[in-house]
Amino acid sequence: MLPRFALRSMFHGAGGGNDIQWCFSQVKGAVDDDVAEADIISTVEFNHSGELLATGDKGGRVVIFQQEQENKIQSHSRGEYNVYSTFQSHEPEFDYLKSLEIEEKINKIRWLPQKNAAQFLLSTNDKTIKLWKISERDKRPEGYNLKEEDGRYRDPTTVTTLRVPVFRPMDLMVEASPRRIFANAHTYHINSISINSDYETYLSADDLRINLWHLEITDRSFNIVDIKPANMEELTEVITAAEFHPNSCNTFVYSSSKGTIRLCDMRASALCDRHSKLFEEPEDPSNRSFFSEIISSISDVKFSHSGRYMMTRDYLSVKIWDLNMENRPVETYQVHEYLRSKLCSLYENDCIFDKFECCWNGSDSVVMTGSYNNFFRMFDRNTKRDITLEASRENNKPRTVLKPRKVCASGKRKKDEISVDSLDFNKKILHTAWHPKENIIAVATTNNLYIFQDKVN
Repeated sequence: MLPRFALRSMFHGAGGGNDIQWCFSQVKGAVDDDVAEADIISTVEFNHSGELLATGDKGGRVVIFQQEQENKIQSHSRGEYNVYSTFQSHEPEFDYLKSLEIEEKINKIRWLPQKNAAQFLLSTNDKTIKLWKISERDKRPEGYNLKEEDGRYRDPTTVTTLRVPVFRPMDLMVEASPRRIFANAHTYHINSISINSDYETYLSADDLRINLWHLEITDRSFNIVDIKPANMEELTEVITAAEFHPNSCNTFVYSSSKGTIRLCDMRASALCDRHSKLFEEPEDPSNRSFFSEIISSISDVKFSHSGRYMMTRDYLSVKIWDLNMENRPVETYQVHEYLRSKLCSLYENDCIFDKFECCWNGSDSVVMTGSYNNFFRMFDRNTKRDITLEASRENNKPRTVLKPRKVCASGKRKKDEISVDSLDFNKKILHTAWHPKENIIAVATTNNLYIFQDKVN
């Protein structure tokens, strides 16, 4: 285990600078051990300012939390996140042609940059993408001439005097309304949506195809990648994630179940079936096993904010790639290497197919991803130090500093260590998000959302 001073000096903030100790801030969600399937969180996303935090769940709901303005009296206290709006984004549907149920589960949420008083976000389930407008109302009109206050229409012949309608203050109301519905473009399940840096177009990816949409046009999209073979028996890989470059609007990447990442340039051709770059690491023959192909499948790909690097997450590791170097990653971080000896039982209980996401901090200096037993991991790219923390209700007093966790892979277990055999594989952190400007992180356990922040001295 790292000495205490090393932990304190370990992670530099979203903007660099201060040493970080992570503290518990809040937890959202029910305490019950009996978790309803619909309440399981399936995606977490901060907006561009970090003021809003959205979660989607398996029940098709989107819950948006808003950061309260910082308390002026207690200058050391950061604004907490409280529920701002909750709405039903998707409903369960049935595809009668294929006799298939379409789940309401929210697979991804992506915020659009704010242009006016309203906020906009895209949410998607397996088949349908929706553009939502979230707006506030704190005034209501009064004094209609042709309408009663309860909304009933008056007989115009009874109106003898004209009134000037006025706006009166009312309690703040947050409304979510669907502005666009992008449907019927995907045969397979949508796994990714990504908004382009032109803020006019976005892509959606399923197992075999990637489509390009315009945010204003719902009845057509352009197919930009299609890896479906003429004979489905020849299918060897599927698309697992896709993302637009943060600055270059013609560039996007997509990852595959074979562990490769392809970078495509939309200027080269309308159909980007031929990639510009292929990022692939040669396999270490000493680690070859029956499970090699499964664990090399990439579950998430994320560009750094600078656009120079991209991060990929496979089952056991996080890799950082320089866009200028295709043959191997520039950094590799082992997330839970101690599970390599347990792959057989993880295959039997299907955990080996879990899709872990990853995220960057605001300055691209630290990366974070989840693991089992409600553990999550952070890797500092400058100091090469790493830390394991736990999202648990046991230390849920505000401002409690999180103790680092250590897993003992074999041999004699030390006092503070946890044995690999006692890890709970039903408790897993698949979805995490990092505030774009501050050291505030959101971590989703099964049905709870934990918010941690750095200790402000």
